[in-house]
Amino acid sequence: MAYINAAFRSSREYEVYFFTKNKYVRIQYTPGRTDDKILTNLHLISSGFPSLAATFFAEPGMDCSFDTEASKAYVFSTKYCAYIDYAPATTNDKILSGPSTIAEIFPGLKNTVFENGIDSAFRSTKGKEVYLFKGNQYTRIAYDSKQLVGNIRNIADGFPVLKDTIFESGIDACFASHNESEAYLFKGENYVRIKFDSDGYDDILLGDVTPILDGWPCLRGILPVN
Repeated sequence: MAYINAAFRSSREYEVYFFTKNKYVRIQYTPGRTDDKILTNLHLISSGFPSLAATFFAEPGMDCSFDTEASKAYVFSTKYCAYIDYAPATTNDKILSGPSTIAEIFPGLKNTVFENGIDSAFRSTKGKEVYLFKGNQYTRIAYDSKQLVGNIRNIADGFPVLKDTIFESGIDACFASHNESEAYLFKGENYVRIKFDSDGYDDILLGDVTPILDGWPCLRGILPVN
């Protein structure tokens, strides 16, 4: 069971949103340490993001999300996508475009495995590029041109450091850290922090694959959401 279904990095330094089923939490995280703290306790997505009430993104919830500029993010649920201003720490969020199908918003994903749903995504350090994951495959897109900038490949081929880990077969949620070239990957009850190489394959695991509740003790008693 996925403990975390989607995540995105906030425009506020070292803050992240985690989405699980129809709820979310906002956390201040501390890379490499375990003194993270809850900033917004577990809430319904529909109450914390009123613009998303009565949409797929609030109920059943988000499958994937990634941040862009300022306080803006793309959110995904099944084959649907919307672009939002999430207005950090307020309820003044608004939908900027959508909801529409993934194929309508990102034509480059039409007729690919990503057309009907995306498992997870994180921002690259290169321009407006984003890594997208679905099952054991991944690709890169540019969210401004909405086109693919890389081939669709197996995760283990593009991220050799993930070979023989639980992440080579899929990633439930992920986000790019405020520390450059670092990302957090989540699957089931576990996570890992990596240093990724946007220009090659020299990624590094920054620690072992670890239970989420050990590395993020502030989430004890919150996750998993039943």
